[in-house]
Amino acid sequence: MTTRHFLTLRDLSSDELLAVVARAGQLKAAQRSGELHPLLAGKVLAMIFEKSSTRTRVSFEAGMAQLGGSALFLSPNDTQLGRGEPIEDSARVISRMVDIVMVRTFSHDTLERFAAHSQVPVINALSDDYHPCQLLADIQTYTEARGPLAGKTVSWIGDGNNMCHSWINAAALLDFELRIATPKGYEPNPAIVAAAGGRATIGHTPEQAVAGAHLVTTDVFASMGQEQEQAERLARFAGFQVNHPLLEKAADDVLFMHCLPAHRGEEVSAELLEDERISVVWEEAENRLHAQKALMAFLLNV
Repeated sequence: MTTRHFLTLRDLSSDELLAVVARAGQLKAAQRSGELHPLLAGKVLAMIFEKSSTRTRVSFEAGMAQLGGSALFLSPNDTQLGRGEPIEDSARVISRMVDIVMVRTFSHDTLERFAAHSQVPVINALSDDYHPCQLLADIQTYTEARGPLAGKTVSWIGDGNNMCHSWINAAALLDFELRIATPKGYEPNPAIVAAAGGRATIGHTPEQAVAGAHLVTTDVFASMGQEQEQAERLARFAGFQVNHPLLEKAADDVLFMHCLPAHRGEEVSAELLEDERISVVWEEAENRLHAQKALMAFLLNV
């Protein structure tokens, strides 16, 4: 059987994506009711981190434990990856010893090279280009609260970053309208936009992007690795904060999401982030756990 990887959302078909999200909901319900589902008993997940993390490490490690498996945390400081061993060699060795690998890294090329030489499934736990695991959780969260995303309008406000790219992929797969509002010069990759077949449009006015939107989402203005640009970006992104006045232009049942960590008072107001009538960020964060459990079970065909 061909090894399946999950480097972007486009590695799944629309039906497969929806099936993973549905199973995530089932595993969440089972976990909350105290049912044991040792689907991955005896399986080992290698977790390779070049970028630091809170939600990614906790959700993958806890998820493997809840499904009866185990996880290994590997950082460049602890492995030969930090001493210059080629990615290809590390992939050949590590994949002979574990059942599945997740990689959180900077360059998406690192993931592709690792997957090309891995004997087991490889999961993109974040790269500079994509964050597909977060999208699984986001889709699950919206589905639980409002139903399918198909036919809805989603607004992305802020940087055309890895989260934005993954939302573009989601729009193409799930047939919803994605409106992107970003300062000039910070637009998403044009090739990724073009591949969405018209489902994503780009503008520079948040008010236009959120008009009638059913879901509004954002991210920090300066991502990890861009700290030296923080001051410049804060100036360039002035007027792109998501807050209550902006969401007055959205649909009456609008939801707000943020992948976290959030910078209150910058990309989102503190009041909106804590408004549980609109903000579903805490449920969204928890769903990383359940969505990734479902993903791992899918990739391991159990």
